[in-house]
Amino acid sequence: MKIEALVVEQKHAPFVQETLELAEPGPGEVLVKVVASGVCHTDAITQAGDMPLPLPGVLGHEGSGVVEALGEGVTNVEVGDHVIMGCPYCGQCRNCRRGEHRYCDLLGPAVASGQRFIGPQAGTSAYTRADGSSLSGHFFGQSSFATYSLTNANAVVTVDSEVPLEIMGVLACGITTGAGAVLNTARPSAGESLVVYGAGAVGLAAIMAARNTPATTIVAIDLHDSRLELATRYGATHTINSGREDALARILEICGGPADYVIDCTGVIAVIEQAAEAVGMLGTLILIGGAPAEARFSLDHQRTLWGKHVVGTLGGSGTSQDLIPALIGLYRQGRFPFNELVRMYDFDQVDQAFADSASGETIKPVLRIG
Repeated sequence: MKIEALVVEQKHAPFVQETLELAEPGPGEVLVKVVASGVCHTDAITQAGDMPLPLPGVLGHEGSGVVEALGEGVTNVEVGDHVIMGCPYCGQCRNCRRGEHRYCDLLGPAVASGQRFIGPQAGTSAYTRADGSSLSGHFFGQSSFATYSLTNANAVVTVDSEVPLEIMGVLACGITTGAGAVLNTARPSAGESLVVYGAGAVGLAAIMAARNTPATTIVAIDLHDSRLELATRYGATHTINSGREDALARILEICGGPADYVIDCTGVIAVIEQAAEAVGMLGTLILIGGAPAEARFSLDHQRTLWGKHVVGTLGGSGTSQDLIPALIGLYRQGRFPFNELVRMYDFDQVDQAFADSASGETIKPVLRIG
């Protein structure tokens, strides 16, 4: 079938709308008519060549839409279902069997090989150009910057038709990453403190989630007062503008000592090293933000030896099938208002969406596609 897609031809090339041919769903696959797709920093760094997706290719990995057709053997969804295309996973490796789909052994090929990564058609791309040449798709198992997407049936999460489908796709990655870092990785106990470096979409989602925990001290750190005002609105008990204040000294003052949990959403090495100093004995530093490839950071050995935990988290950990419905439930109760971070853009406004995201003009851009 013919689809319209945003294609990146080569490293640093712009998004160009192109008519492509998309194969019919194979065994275990679902064809989704895409309604909307979130715009994420990961798309931008892939366009810049910092993720190994072979180009040319179709990006997009926060898609929501309506099931259009089913491949052989698919029984968990039906045509007409409203769905979010969640994290791809094999379902067979040790981590998948443990219920940690985000850490699937095949995560690399699942997100950035440009081809199907499981099933009888593994190693092939369902995307071809008018001249018959193949190009990369299946980005994060979906390539949702297109009018239609093929995804694995085990990755889709059905949503109630009463919720606004066009904003739901952002729960596939960024928003869920921040929330899951709190709900699945940190899991603060009564009276504990949690600090979030970076109050963008991911950091604000972490703060919203923290408000739904027993943590009593929630600190947001950013360079922009406008972001800190939002953080206060969404649950931060304290804010620090790190451009004007000594963030580490203020954390120690606010928390009465080192923090129990510090979450880095910046990926900036100097910030990560400061964040590590803000965590004390038995405290936990949680890394979310994506630093450049091969980046390294340093820790004080002795202070780390005294029970300090340093852990990375991908996509909020756990499974899409558990975390996404939970966040939708909190959203419907008014306890997780991620919709207030979203600004909609038309399909042909993709460049503006990325520019506004980079400048901070928009917290969470979403492309309206179908």
